[in-house]
Amino acid sequence: MRLTLYDLRRLAGERKLATLTCYDASFAAVLDAAEVDMLLIGDSLGMVIQGHDSTLPVTVADVAYHTRAVVRGAPRPWIVADMPFGSYQQSPQQALANAVALMQAGAQMVKLEGGAEMAATIKFLVQRGVPVCGHVGLTPQHVNAFGGYRVQGRGSGAEAVRQAAAAVEDAGAAMLVIEAVPEPVASAIAAQSRSLTIGIGASADCHGQVLVLHDMLGAGLGKRPRFVRNFLEGTGSIPAAVRSYVAEVRAGRFPAAENVYPEMP
Repeated sequence: MRLTLYDLRRLAGERKLATLTCYDASFAAVLDAAEVDMLLIGDSLGMVIQGHDSTLPVTVADVAYHTRAVVRGAPRPWIVADMPFGSYQQSPQQALANAVALMQAGAQMVKLEGGAEMAATIKFLVQRGVPVCGHVGLTPQHVNAFGGYRVQGRGSGAEAVRQAAAAVEDAGAAMLVIEAVPEPVASAIAAQSRSLTIGIGASADCHGQVLVLHDMLGAGLGKRPRFVRNFLEGTGSIPAAVRSYVAEVRAGRFPAAENVYPEMP
């Protein structure tokens, strides 16, 4: 039976939540068997599946296609689908139309990036029955505005990340991804948040963690980010690597100190 948001909130009171990106039915079945709690059909597919140098070329049709495949392969995990660049920024009505397409493909929740500027859209979606996961800190769809994939929230930037997280939560987001934010800042957000917080290069104090599947298996392209650990090393098989990831996250051992960012470089 597929997990519900109620189940995730209950489990978060008992242990950490393990999340991985997923894009196809075969890997979905492996992750399901390892009892991964959530699967994210991320717009990261643009880089790890399609070979682009960013997530920006990904379309709603792309995410819907991969969502249908993942849902067929994994009957248990909560399913989150990314809203691609340009699919929700124009208006709340545009966001709803595209969120409906992803939920009809099998998603239980949609994820979008941004802070206060997206609050009205998040509220609009939630009021119409669409569960929303926010995403603050390093938001990959803003890569050109950031000048690259850079840590966000250091020094005077910490308040901006805190305000973005608060705005997303106040708008009704049930979940919040915090990416590449200094550990003390992310820890403080997690401690104060009413939403479920999911970290990636953030803090072990978040309710759960997420990694890109290919990165977790050592198959990612380009330089490996600080927040990634290759769980395939020393485990001998992909199923064993996934089980190791789940165990390390649930026990709070991942991320370790070397996988999070200090306040200053």
